[in-house]
Amino acid sequence: MPPRLVLASASPFRKTLLENAGLHFDAEPAQIDERAVEDTIEGLDPDDVALILAEAKAQDVSGRHPGALVIGSDQTLSLGGDIFHKPASMDEARRRLLKLSGKTHELNSAIVLARDGETLWRHMSIAQMTMRDLDPGFVGRHLANVGDRALSSVGAYQFEGEGIQLFERIEGDYFAIIGLPLLPLLAKLRDLEAIDG
Repeated sequence: MPPRLVLASASPFRKTLLENAGLHFDAEPAQIDERAVEDTIEGLDPDDVALILAEAKAQDVSGRHPGALVIGSDQTLSLGGDIFHKPASMDEARRRLLKLSGKTHELNSAIVLARDGETLWRHMSIAQMTMRDLDPGFVGRHLANVGDRALSSVGAYQFEGEGIQLFERIEGDYFAIIGLPLLPLLAKLRDLEAIDG
């Protein structure tokens, strides 16, 4: 009998990706303070930060669900040497979009599988996201249109929605951009005989 799957996330986007793929799973957000974890790992590359946070989430939830296969994930956004987090206000979202305007940033999407406190697998996907030059007036109108949804992602945009209008070019896996590298995850779940394959 395949193991029970648990997604260590409250993200509606990640839940929808797994549901659309036909997976049966429970979802439970991890109870970790991401900023506190990051404070202990300062100076690491954005992909290492994402992997460490994804693993911390998977381990946290794994401790409460014996025998379950727990999916932990995290995404960082980096521009140059800076790592960004979800904006705390609409003003911060506006400043974020203007800072990303006309530049290429990276989304680093990590995924980890854990069971009974043991990490079984880690994966990282990186997407290169090039924003077009954004007019400040357009940014204001865009944020007024999308509202608080802008505060739910590190880039202050939803690529799968109106945020697509902000971009000139992307290079990378669509699912990794949304926040869950789905194809590598499904392949590993088949390898572990956790899903039919």
